[in-house]
Amino acid sequence: MRIALITRDKPKHLKVRLDNREAHLAYIKKTGVVEMAGPFLDDSGQMSGSLIILDVEDIAVAEAWAAQDPYSKANLFESVKITQWNKLIG
Repeated sequence: MRIALITRDKPKHLKVRLDNREAHLAYIKKTGVVEMAGPFLDDSGQMSGSLIILDVEDIAVAEAWAAQDPYSKANLFESVKITQWNKLIG
């Protein structure tokens, strides 16, 4: 099952994102469930959130994955949406 994890960073939290980026990327690599991912950019081109597509058994696994993400543990996000996603093109 594919799950979209859509996050928005808290305002003025770019430093938190940058400080935890290496740990976040290592977590992605270690867990092996991320099919694709990338940051959203604000009007000035700075990272301001994320879109992560997980390939997991169910929503509960996605929720657990999201809770253990170093970005989440660093309290980076203003909002998090976790929803089932169907790949149609690409």
